[in-house]
Amino acid sequence: MAPKKKKSKKNDNSGTFLGGIMRWVVVCGLWFALILGLTLAWFAGELPSITEQMIFERRPTIIIKANDGTIIDRYGDIKGETVSVKELPPHVAEAIIATEDRRFYYHFGIDPLGVARAMGVNIVNAGFVQGGSTITQQLAKNLFLSRERTLKRKIQEAMLAIWLETKLTKDEILSAYLNRVYLGSGAYGIDAAAKVYFNKSAKELTIRESATIAGLLKAPSRYSPSSNPSLSAQRTRVVLNAMYEAGFLDKAEFTKLDKMPPSPPRKPSSGDTIRYFTDYIVSQVEGVIGIPEEDIVVETTLDRDVQARAEAAITKAVLTYGDTYDLTQGAALFMSLDGAIVAMVGGRDYEVSEYNRVTHALRSPGSSFKPIVYLSALEHGWNPGSLIVDEPITEGRYRPQNYGGQYYGEVTLTEALTRSLNTVSVNLMRDVGPEETVGLARRLGITADLEASLALALGSNGIPMMEMVTAYATIGRGGVAVEPFAIAKITNEVGTTIYEQPKERTARQVVARGYISQITGMMQSVVQYGTGQAAQGPYMAAGKTGTSQDFRDAWFIGFTNQYAGAVWVGNDDNSPMKRVTGGMVPAPVWREIMTTASAKPAKSYYNVRNVENDFSFQDLLGRLMGGGDGPALEGSPNGNAPEYKPSNDMQKKGNIQFND
Repeated sequence: MAPKKKKSKKNDNSGTFLGGIMRWVVVCGLWFALILGLTLAWFAGELPSITEQMIFERRPTIIIKANDGTIIDRYGDIKGETVSVKELPPHVAEAIIATEDRRFYYHFGIDPLGVARAMGVNIVNAGFVQGGSTITQQLAKNLFLSRERTLKRKIQEAMLAIWLETKLTKDEILSAYLNRVYLGSGAYGIDAAAKVYFNKSAKELTIRESATIAGLLKAPSRYSPSSNPSLSAQRTRVVLNAMYEAGFLDKAEFTKLDKMPPSPPRKPSSGDTIRYFTDYIVSQVEGVIGIPEEDIVVETTLDRDVQARAEAAITKAVLTYGDTYDLTQGAALFMSLDGAIVAMVGGRDYEVSEYNRVTHALRSPGSSFKPIVYLSALEHGWNPGSLIVDEPITEGRYRPQNYGGQYYGEVTLTEALTRSLNTVSVNLMRDVGPEETVGLARRLGITADLEASLALALGSNGIPMMEMVTAYATIGRGGVAVEPFAIAKITNEVGTTIYEQPKERTARQVVARGYISQITGMMQSVVQYGTGQAAQGPYMAAGKTGTSQDFRDAWFIGFTNQYAGAVWVGNDDNSPMKRVTGGMVPAPVWREIMTTASAKPAKSYYNVRNVENDFSFQDLLGRLMGGGDGPALEGSPNGNAPEYKPSNDMQKKGNIQFND
């Protein structure tokens, strides 16, 4: 019998060592489980209160419509119809699942395989490239939790996801997710997104449209088909490929869809510059009804045809003349003579600059301010046929010269305005007094700071375009004050009227009609024979060109018997252009826009109940000077004023040097 082998001391020590390790592993595991359990219990203690919060904050939606009822823009957050997955085409859910959570129907709210896969991808790419959150986790965060990014919130998110899986079916979870997820452009939910981007219900989405919307989940703004159609198309292709890899599309379907051109995006706005107007509308809403607390629809006075023409004309002018004349910006504003804004272009490209040059820019109006100087002179005893000497100014510190250094000697006021003679405007200002001219400007609607100096005679102070057009509209309206407005009506989502323009108003007669008739005839001469001839069109117009010092600004402002409007070109940095005058670029652009506007009658929003005089007693004399009751441009070519007969040299364009 063979002797038994004795256990070596080495083996005994090895067993003892391994046993000790196992005991420590068990102890540590128990402690870890205990700590984890206590931690989860602590976090879970907040779950009842979290589940009661159901956080879903969104800004009220503001839908903005043109005067024909068409939607031109949306602001705030849009919530569409609540839909069930069962009501949607299968490819809607398939696009979401293929992109966000392919194992959605197989996990319990948390997907360990998905987390592991995401970690692997992130390690390989040395950065955060892919997340491991399931659709259920995303819903939990959307429903109950704040946007705080902490370990505590992630743990609670996972716990809530498991809790949701015990309370709801998979289809109910997916439906809730689809109805609440943010998809860009203010759209919350699949139905809102379908309406914003494709003008249809989510129940009508095609496969490609579904893929486009699913692609928004990664970065709603970046992949929006409205703002970035090219990136959206690329992202759509990625989603279609994911649907193919997940088995939702076969090879033939994927190939066909991949070769199809992108679905045409439905942009919420009608052009790149419409946002200047809609931003202006949103800024006005609070002053009308206070801060909106519910979804509202704002019906505006904007005319889509006039707006489109204004956008196109400004863009074309800047592109055509930009490089040649160092011109980079343009703006336009048109309103009916009762103050209803029908077109607003605050700049050539909203995407490049959101600064609205119509409402905020203080630009020198140059000679387009002269009609106010001449109107003030009329109120103080001058008349269109009064003679005045055009000659170099040799007295005083302020000695401006005529454009081109040419002087004409004795001229009438009408001829001086037609030729835009600088010396005459300054001498009239000296005779009347700068304070009187400032006072008249205030009556006409100009509230900008004006320096009561002789330089004001040539439009030296910066004045917003909105105020200059208001002043011209007041003249065009026969001296009755104009208050610009753009909001016609505001209703809530069920159609209840919250605000509406009053149907009747009391108007203020701020300048006597006789003087208005006279200045209108003089301004018509500017268009017929003077610096504004490029503004002539199929209408009777009165207006004035304007060019500021060193050609930094060029304007044309004018009115017909229905509309008033202004066009400006220049540079935001106030750098000079290459000798661009108001008659060169702005006047032809003005003609394009006014031709479109004049093709149909201006829409009326209210009646004038009573006209109250708002001028000094001496101005009543103006009523004795041909002032009638009709609009300034009705009747004879110059309203009630005697028609101006130009001198022979005025008609011989080659013999005259026009100022501006």
